[in-house]
Amino acid sequence: MPADSRFPSFPILLLAGLGLLLSACSRDAAPAGPGQGAPAAVVTTQVAAMLPWNDTISALGTVQARESVTITAKVSETVDRVHFDSGDEVAAGAPLVTLSGKQQQAALQAAEASAREAEQQYRRGSELVGQQLIARSLLDTQRATRDAAVARVAQMRADIGDRSIRAPFAGRLGIRQVSPGALVTPGTVVATLDDISRVYVDFPVPEIHLARLAVGQALAGTSVAWPGVTFQGQVSSVDARVDAATRAVLVRGDFPNLERRLRPGMLMQVELSRPQRQALVLPEIAVVQVGRDTFVWRVKQDGTVERATVQVGERRAGQVEIVRGIEAGDRIVVDGTGKLRPGMAITDAAEEDGPVQAPAAAAAQDG
Repeated sequence: MPADSRFPSFPILLLAGLGLLLSACSRDAAPAGPGQGAPAAVVTTQVAAMLPWNDTISALGTVQARESVTITAKVSETVDRVHFDSGDEVAAGAPLVTLSGKQQQAALQAAEASAREAEQQYRRGSELVGQQLIARSLLDTQRATRDAAVARVAQMRADIGDRSIRAPFAGRLGIRQVSPGALVTPGTVVATLDDISRVYVDFPVPEIHLARLAVGQALAGTSVAWPGVTFQGQVSSVDARVDAATRAVLVRGDFPNLERRLRPGMLMQVELSRPQRQALVLPEIAVVQVGRDTFVWRVKQDGTVERATVQVGERRAGQVEIVRGIEAGDRIVVDGTGKLRPGMAITDAAEEDGPVQAPAAAAAQDG
């Protein structure tokens, strides 16, 4: 009996089912085009631009007085009078301490008397030699005696001078270390004296910046002792040698200190500024550091991102200079870099029109 032609055979039905199944699988496996598949990442972007930039070098330094000395006694003697109090401002040559010197005064008077007598003997000898009454050799002996007496007087006066301790320069005295009646010996500290009308700040600068250092460059200093106060100064000298251990050169800054706010030994944060120039600047958070690789995420015309390897320069106040790798006008991802992958589509959080894309691409989609 012939088969009923109204119903298809089983093999035909099986082949048709396999065909439908393969077609569905091929549609599911089709690759997603740009902007399809995973949703766009929401980020914040910024256009890289050339901005005014001041190069700065920051370092820590120690304040030093313009002139500084520890005043000590030169001889062993008792203190007769003290002419200053702790913290006094004194002029150059002002007496600070007078030591007892009665014995030396008596010795000086005896030496002066001997010198006067020797001078008289020499004058009489000169007259007698002119009259040829004494030999010239005797006159030479009298001259030598007179000169020795004069030298003895000078020595005694210097000895007495050592018993009057004076300020070698104008400045502010430290805490007084002696009192009247105290016995002092050579090396006994009387007080410290510092000229702090101007102060020096010595600070190290890495040798990589050596070519950028020059006398007269502006300095700005701050100290924790004076919050909110900035001290203005300038570079007065650069050391002739680079420290072989630290590879740094010592720079000395000169700061006016008319109000006497800065004291020797204080720690100061110093910033050295160079003339303003134009630089390509980005927020520091836009730069990603992975191992030795430094890069930013640059937005392409189709609204996706790519990695752009960059070389950075100076960093300051949350901003970073980009030396190489991108150009002015490039749109860079600033916030949200941690979730990006090359080729990923993005949406700028500051825009309301969806993913960042080129004007030509947007017009094509609208059409």
